[in-house]
Amino acid sequence: MSKPGLISDPGAITSEWLNAVLDYAGISASVTGFEADSIGTGQVGENVRFKLSGTGDLPASLVGKFPSPDPVSRQTGITQLNYKREVHFYNNLQATLNIQTPEVLFAEVDQETHDFVIIMEDLAPGRQGDQLAGCDASQAETAMIELAHLHGPRWGDDSLVDGEIVTRNSADGGQMLKALYDMVTPGFLDRYQSRLTGEEQEMVSLVGENLIAYMSQYQGPMTLIHIDYRLDNMMFDGPYPLAVVDWQSIAYGCAMNDAAYFIGTSLREDERKSAEEALLRAYHETLRGYDVDCSWETCWHYYRHFAPAGLIMAVIASMIVGETDRGNDMFMAMAKRSARMCRDLDTIDVIRS
Repeated sequence: MSKPGLISDPGAITSEWLNAVLDYAGISASVTGFEADSIGTGQVGENVRFKLSGTGDLPASLVGKFPSPDPVSRQTGITQLNYKREVHFYNNLQATLNIQTPEVLFAEVDQETHDFVIIMEDLAPGRQGDQLAGCDASQAETAMIELAHLHGPRWGDDSLVDGEIVTRNSADGGQMLKALYDMVTPGFLDRYQSRLTGEEQEMVSLVGENLIAYMSQYQGPMTLIHIDYRLDNMMFDGPYPLAVVDWQSIAYGCAMNDAAYFIGTSLREDERKSAEEALLRAYHETLRGYDVDCSWETCWHYYRHFAPAGLIMAVIASMIVGETDRGNDMFMAMAKRSARMCRDLDTIDVIRS
């Protein structure tokens, strides 16, 4: 079976091309027509649901992911290699992990232009997590257990690092991150100062002052990390209890980066404070089922250390993607929750120690 050609514009998709994708995926079916509707809340990519009509073993619908139509967000996806990373994940890494993701029928990227397309199973009737509303402890536990199934299988596997698509978090990376963070922080504080308390603004500055230590202190085993492991990138109660999407930011780093990022951005302050240790213990217990050398004490220490992860993402991402009302609300939820988490856990002292 021949590989379909690359079509990165959802408006250019045809029934003939969808038939080529189905044939490439080994599905015996024929598409005679379809309807296309934009879905999701992604800012660097565009997601489109294709409702199919035809014959044979035809799925009722498929979902396609394409470059963002917003020129600012699209350029961010190109500059940050987001599009290349996600295609690389599905084509080369997903099968080596145990975390639940959608089944992908076809993924391709142009190495020169970064045009890409991913055609995957539709996770309907699953519900997308809501970053603004947050989640309860039960949903959070499901997500933390799945997270262990991402980290466990490739724990300490340096072969993941290729120097371009999957890079190693390091002191050099810390220098680059700090330069970017320092560059965008004034704009972030100017745009959102009326929505941030004095303590939250102070935490934005404190994190910036300690970013090099934040990035360079961990010297233990690393693994494949999602980087953007949060509710908007999760589908609950569809074909699976939970499926994780949006693999545009993968890196090789400390697993606690993902753990702290998720808990710190996904639970409201009172729920996080009462549930975070139990959630991290559920993660750690699942992780112990793999060949992983990570004590509970180490897990808890670096969970506290990486508490700023959500704040860092909110500060930087809000300034390098196209601005939307929903995006502004989302970045504020992430930043404010993470800033409070940093204070509760004495994170700056941990980083400086």
